[in-house]
Amino acid sequence: MESKALSNYFRILKGERNANYLESKKLEINFDLNAQEEKLWEIHDNPAGEKKENPFLSLFDLKIELSNRMLEKCRFCERRCRVNRAKAQKGYCGVLKSKIASEFIHMGEEPELVPSYTIFFSGCTFNCVFCQNWDISQYPEAGIYVEPRVLAKLIEQRINKIRNLNLVGGEPTPNLPYILDVLRHTSVNLPVIWNSNMYMSEEAMKLLNNIVDVYLTDFKYGNDDCAKKLSNIENYFNIVSRNHRIANNQCEMIIRHLVLPNHIECCTKPVLKWIAENLKNVKVNVMEQYKPQYKAKEYPEINRKITKEEFDEAVNFAEKLELDLVEQ
Repeated sequence: MESKALSNYFRILKGERNANYLESKKLEINFDLNAQEEKLWEIHDNPAGEKKENPFLSLFDLKIELSNRMLEKCRFCERRCRVNRAKAQKGYCGVLKSKIASEFIHMGEEPELVPSYTIFFSGCTFNCVFCQNWDISQYPEAGIYVEPRVLAKLIEQRINKIRNLNLVGGEPTPNLPYILDVLRHTSVNLPVIWNSNMYMSEEAMKLLNNIVDVYLTDFKYGNDDCAKKLSNIENYFNIVSRNHRIANNQCEMIIRHLVLPNHIECCTKPVLKWIAENLKNVKVNVMEQYKPQYKAKEYPEINRKITKEEFDEAVNFAEKLELDLVEQ
């Protein structure tokens, strides 16, 4: 079912507008590839250009150059390890060469998104003790490296069977340079979905602007203590709420919140209340799929499924806030 919150997404599917990444390729930008990074960011943030069809340097080319510079002092997420991943130095996520754990046409996402061509990247910027994809997220060396041209070809071959390109993991953030490289070789009019924990740096958020068409976000915690205890993340709420505001100004959004047992008051209600008070025209998916996996048994308060009463309380709270909920 079409939604006002996803109107541009559906316009792309109907061929009424181009995906953002295609538009960024058309915008000619005058810049020197050898310029200092500070100068490149200045040009990127004020892209006075014009749309052309012939070969030239584009906003998209500038994003690729900046992402490669960032790889040398990695700061794609707010851990800001600043290691030189281009020379095989590992940061917290452990991602070096982008590894794909799996790729397939996913039928289990939100109704508006299926069928979705979903790329699962290995490695993650979080260490969630209840991660359902821990065999992917906690093992960045797992999976295989696929040449960007090859993955671009796979995307184009599936264009008549899918509604979008869904980038997930693990976490797509450490793989941003690789993803841009894949899109460089892609020309199909397909919405790009950024399926993320939203712990990106502000620089990464800038690079994603005019590339992503829909942010499919994961807003886990309503406070920093729960985030630190269960995902080993510092300053969670400030960073993730900041990025949700930025994303809301960039393009369309579906926000997921997984209801955790015994976390209604500390996490679910604060997250939903913050969304209602700070974001506009977004879809919200209150999710009941939680079950204890990975290391959850070591944390008694989350070592069980949520009850029907807990989920009903979460949904009723969201409805009272008049949030636009994804149909279950």
